[in-house]
Amino acid sequence: MRTPLIAGNWKMNGSRELIEHFGRQVTSDALPGGVSAALMVPFPYLEAANKAFKAGPLVVGAQTLSDQPSGAFTGEVSGNMLAELGAQYVLVGHSERRALFHEDDTAVLARVRAALAAGLVPMLCLGETLEEREAERTEAVVLGQLEAVLDALEADQRQRLVIAYEPVWAIGTGRTASPEQAQAVHEVIRARLARYSAPLAEGMQLLYGGSMKASNAAELLAQPDIDGGLVGGASLKVDDFLAICQSAG
Repeated sequence: MRTPLIAGNWKMNGSRELIEHFGRQVTSDALPGGVSAALMVPFPYLEAANKAFKAGPLVVGAQTLSDQPSGAFTGEVSGNMLAELGAQYVLVGHSERRALFHEDDTAVLARVRAALAAGLVPMLCLGETLEEREAERTEAVVLGQLEAVLDALEADQRQRLVIAYEPVWAIGTGRTASPEQAQAVHEVIRARLARYSAPLAEGMQLLYGGSMKASNAAELLAQPDIDGGLVGGASLKVDDFLAICQSAG
C-alpha cells in the first residue's frame, strides 16, 4: 500500500511568519492518518522550516540543488547543505527549471545523482507542454524524461525516488487535466516502471502536479495511480493545503 504524499511547492514565495503559521496549524491531529505532507520552501527558509515543523508531521523539502558537492559555484547550493538544514526531499527537473534555466535531461540526471549522494529523496518532475500534448507526444515526452534518469541508475537508487507528473500546460494557468487525463498518464508511467521491476512500479509514489487545489483534489486523488499531489499556489494557504491533505486520507 503506497502512502499518500501531499507536497507543497512554495516557489519564490513565503515568509518566516507563514512558515511559523504552518508549523502551528499543520499538526498530527489536523492530518488524516496515513497521509504524509511536505513543504518545498525557498533556500533562506529551510532552517526556519526545520525548526517550525520539528514537533509536527510536516517534512521539509527544497526546490532544486547543484549537481556539484562543493566548489567555486557562486549562488549554488549543494545537496549536503540542504540535508544539513533539515531538508529530506528536493525537487529535480521541475518544469520551470527545465524551461527558465535550461536544465535538460542530462542536467536533471546529474542533480538526481547529487541528491541521492546527499541522502535526499529526489522528487523527479516529468511533464509535457501544450504544444507537445496537442501533437500527441505526451507519452513520448514524459517517458523519455523518465527513462533518461532511471536507465542510468541502479535498482536500489530507483527505489528512492518520488515521481511527480506535472502537465506544463496546467501549471499556473488555471487549467487542470481532468482526473481521467491525469490518471491516463500516471498509468502509463507506472506501466513503464514495471519494465524495470514489479516492486518498483507497485511501490513508487506518483504525484499529480498540475494546479491541484482544494476543489479538485478529491477527484484527482481518487484515481488508482495517483498517490498524492505536488501543489503550487494552494500550498501557500494553510486551510487549502489541509483540505487537500484531507482529500488524500
